Amino acid sequence: MDLFGTAGIRGSAQGRVTPDLALAVGRAAGRNATEFVVGRDGRETGDALEAAMAAGLESAGADVRLLGRVPTPALAWASRGRHGVMLTASHNPPEDNGIKLFADGSEYGDAMETEVEARVADRDDPVAWDAWGARERVAVLDDYRAAVLDYARGHGAPLDGLHVACDCGNGMAARAVPQTLRELGAHVVTLNANIDGHFPGRPSKPTPETVRDLRAFVADGDADLGLAHDGDADRIVVVDGAGAVVHEDTVLAVLAEHYVAASDVADPVVVTTPNASGRIDERVRAAGGRTERVRLGALHEGIASAREGGGDVVFAAEPWKHIHTQFGGWIDGVVSAAVLARLVADAGGLDALRAPVTERPYRKLSVDCPDEAKDAVMDALADDLPAALPDADVSTAYGVRLTLPDDAWTLVRPSGTEPYVRIYAESDDVDALVDAVRAVVESAVADATGA
Repeated sequence: MDLFGTAGIRGSAQGRVTPDLALAVGRAAGRNATEFVVGRDGRETGDALEAAMAAGLESAGADVRLLGRVPTPALAWASRGRHGVMLTASHNPPEDNGIKLFADGSEYGDAMETEVEARVADRDDPVAWDAWGARERVAVLDDYRAAVLDYARGHGAPLDGLHVACDCGNGMAARAVPQTLRELGAHVVTLNANIDGHFPGRPSKPTPETVRDLRAFVADGDADLGLAHDGDADRIVVVDGAGAVVHEDTVLAVLAEHYVAASDVADPVVVTTPNASGRIDERVRAAGGRTERVRLGALHEGIASAREGGGDVVFAAEPWKHIHTQFGGWIDGVVSAAVLARLVADAGGLDALRAPVTERPYRKLSVDCPDEAKDAVMDALADDLPAALPDADVSTAYGVRLTLPDDAWTLVRPSGTEPYVRIYAESDDVDALVDAVRAVVESAVADATGA
């Protein structure tokens, strides 16, 4: 059985993430703890999945606290000291839904997910009738927002006079981001702030194309910046005063530099992923820290590894998703909005805040590669790419990543979900670098497939 992907279980609410599955996963996970908090996003199918999940958990002997419709970060915050379940498909289309499991503020790791999968496959029976758990509804949003406020006030400057446009995407950001920013002193105008599981305002995934209404609103108005979120408010997209989307790695670099500079630890570490820009390393080094990289979807593994090695992880992130480690161990777009806004206010504007970041041209593309050929292709590229770029430093921990003497870099890795090999590159002459790398990759694919 292969239930879990890199972000929990996701799929069609009719064909995959059904009430039957929620019941089974609840009964399997319910053996892990005596108390669970359960939250959901605004999707139409969330109410039925919530009922099924609660029934499964209770029949395994766990007590259930139902939080209702909340952002995923609020559910994660509420799962501290106990376990939690968030019913969300994040930025997927409205017909999908999903299940994320948490323990003490962090998503389940591979070992715990494997254990749940095994129990689902075994179809465990309920516990004895007189050992079933109970359920109640509880409210956590006010306490979560208060915690975010307390944390954010330790960073940057008050937002008095800052104008922010916030596109909530008809999702759960509407219950936390505008309220938090207003409490911090900002003037906030919202778009798509009514929760609607059909996502009528725009697709749930915020991209430069889907947030064009926000971009136009900011460009034509007097907002200092725009913020956009996905359906469950763990992701964040930033728009500058001219209506352009700020590159996700620039946002990551700004936050990473701030956290390193603000820390007083001996070995401040920022954990990120292999596809993240060298601009992050540059700003972290300038602030006196270092970066460590971990495979996509495994920030928690990277945090644990860095800590085991003696480092103090002050921030962890992959593009669009940030873990503010001093606040908690989960991805939190609400905290990102609050902290980033205060850094903008402190710097005197978004342009001033991002000015120190070197923004080189960045490209990514996909090369067709059958799944069965990926291992052979990557084995060949471990030799062929360094031979083609002999001056580069090479890492093969998560694909093949080459860093050139001028800090330009490229990463080649197999897609985990589609029949492609992905190429990422950042360079002052990015097209030439991509052309050179693509030629090597296409040759390796041809050799592996006999094409």
